[in-house]
Amino acid sequence: MMISKQLVLTYIYLLVYILLSSGVILYNKWVLSPKYFNFPLPITLTMIHMGFSGLVAFLLIRVFKVVSPVKMTFEIYATCVIPISAFFASSLWFGNTAYLFISVAFIQMLKALMPVATFVMAVICGTDKLRCDLFLNMLLVSIGVVVSSYGEIHFNIVGTVYQVTGIFAEALRLVLTQVLLQKKGLTLNPITSLYYIAPCSFVFLFVPWYLLEKPEMEVSQIQFNFWIFFSNALCALALNFSIFLVIGRTGAVTIRVAGVLKDWILIALSTLIFPESTITTLNIVGYAIALCGVVMYNYLKIKDVRAVQLPVDSVSDRIAKELKMEKKSSDLYVPDDIAKNSGGKGTRNGSQDSIVDEEAPFIPPSRVSHLGRSPLSSYSA
Repeated sequence: MMISKQLVLTYIYLLVYILLSSGVILYNKWVLSPKYFNFPLPITLTMIHMGFSGLVAFLLIRVFKVVSPVKMTFEIYATCVIPISAFFASSLWFGNTAYLFISVAFIQMLKALMPVATFVMAVICGTDKLRCDLFLNMLLVSIGVVVSSYGEIHFNIVGTVYQVTGIFAEALRLVLTQVLLQKKGLTLNPITSLYYIAPCSFVFLFVPWYLLEKPEMEVSQIQFNFWIFFSNALCALALNFSIFLVIGRTGAVTIRVAGVLKDWILIALSTLIFPESTITTLNIVGYAIALCGVVMYNYLKIKDVRAVQLPVDSVSDRIAKELKMEKKSSDLYVPDDIAKNSGGKGTRNGSQDSIVDEEAPFIPPSRVSHLGRSPLSSYSA
């Protein structure tokens, strides 16, 4: 009966993640689109998110003392947090700007390139090796995206370039998180991540905002509704915490399946909410081809992880470890000393399976899941 309750709770967390992730993307599109709320200032919207997230993190750490700040030296901040924040801010900036030019459905199809971008950046940075089977999978994904793009009725080269650039910026951020933060042994929970990264990202966004959007705000009649932007930022913040809950309850396979399900749901919802998001047969065929490549890529990476895992523990030892980690994973915030001892932030096997979501990138993966380097959970819903 206890296992049944845990499964129900796991599926509730997955449902909340899917709803919040889809809702934030659709909400951003509605706010930015000139056809709806008409706030065509993506940098400003991103800065609102960063400012709100940083403020909440500051209150939780410095005022309410929910968690303690980590020992952050100037060297770590300058060599790790700043470059990661720069690429994070860039990925959000370019990703949100794409909403002004292309549909949500087409954006989700382009996001199938995420494993390709991460793999390329990992090979360049030396954290992964170029293999023939993985290269062929990446080629299949790329072909699928090209076919889907060819079938897009309202294809816009500017929006496509913005989105693809944002994808590669996010991929580089993921690889840098692995290369820089993890090698420094720095473990950040969602609140401390917001505390350090959000303000830095806000500063990076200020320069393009001052040059590109501030002059437009001075001459244009831009409507500003406090409750609209507050609820939008609150949803983005809630999404960040929902991902942390999902990571603590599921394994790599379940997370990937949930991500694929979310993409299909989002594509379907976007066509209902935004009539201009027309999907063609060629769109679906291309996206299906790309998805096959992504699924095969994840399968190969999971297979690699299983191959290097040695069954050195007995069944009783594994059960004991599972119960111990399950207890830790039920806590929302894990102290830094526990996280360091377990090798992660309260997830099973002491590892963290990363969910890549452009609105919730504050949780640095212990090992980038798109590279297939995060150990699988022994419990898979």
